[in-house]
Amino acid sequence: MTSQDSEVTLKQLQKELRILKKKLERTELDRDRLEETNQKKESLLRRAICDLQDNQSILENRNADLESAFNELQRTQDELVEARKMASLGGLVAGVAHEINTPVGTSITLASILIDETRLLQAAIAAKQLKQSTLNNYLEIAQESASLILSNLNRAAELVQSFKQVAVDQAIQEHRTFRLKQYLEEVVVSLSPRFKHTAHTVRIKGDESISIHSYPGAIAQVVTNLIANSLVHAYPNNQSGQLCLEVTQQGDRVIIQYDDDGCGISAEILGKIYEPFFSTARDKGGTGLGLNIVYNLVTQKLQGKIEVRSQINKGTQFEIALPLAIND
Repeated sequence: MTSQDSEVTLKQLQKELRILKKKLERTELDRDRLEETNQKKESLLRRAICDLQDNQSILENRNADLESAFNELQRTQDELVEARKMASLGGLVAGVAHEINTPVGTSITLASILIDETRLLQAAIAAKQLKQSTLNNYLEIAQESASLILSNLNRAAELVQSFKQVAVDQAIQEHRTFRLKQYLEEVVVSLSPRFKHTAHTVRIKGDESISIHSYPGAIAQVVTNLIANSLVHAYPNNQSGQLCLEVTQQGDRVIIQYDDDGCGISAEILGKIYEPFFSTARDKGGTGLGLNIVYNLVTQKLQGKIEVRSQINKGTQFEIALPLAIND
């Protein structure tokens, strides 16, 4: 190799060395930038983690507050439901007491008349002035009074017996075996004061022999609320109504079908009727708890199902399916 070739080679190598130095400098610069970028990202990540931890702590506190508020709301709702049940029972007591006053008061009046007539008869006998007409009049009054007293006391006894069983069942809430149709008849008898001054009639149909092991008090509450709901909502302007309860058996389940022929429920409202505190009759004292209580009792306490169907101006039907025997 000549000196000229060596010089050219050296210059070429020097040029490549300069290029390599520049590349190295750029690489180091890129590395410094990358390191700086990574440090910034790491700092941002740490800050994001701190923010997430703070937010998680805030969310946990808010969740705890919400859970506490929900539990308080649930307790309040349960208390309102129990208050509604007791108010219903109180209304039942007042209604039956008022209804019993009539036959008992009539019996007392008739007994007083009978006592007065007996004293007059005794006085006539003592004075030896007893006439056949006086005796006949007394016997006629005595027979009529005794008959009316017996009739009125039987009516009062029927109300007391029905009320006693229904009230005890609602207060104690124990399960037992009972004939369903007969029990529904007792419930309706206990509710008769509500119908006294209305043109409504209640019919109960079905198999007399169907027995069920369940909570009679819960069933009484369901029927009471359904009937009360019809009286408040289904018949505006004091219209007369036909209410019907029918009991049938399907395999290991019993079906209670309740119908009224009232104004019906619109489609937009039908899906809301079981919601707590939803009412379209607050001006009439509606609380929005009646059908919510019905739904909860049927689906939870009585372990059953409830369906509703309704048509405007054709009435409403509730179908309740209950097991013949509840699971303890």
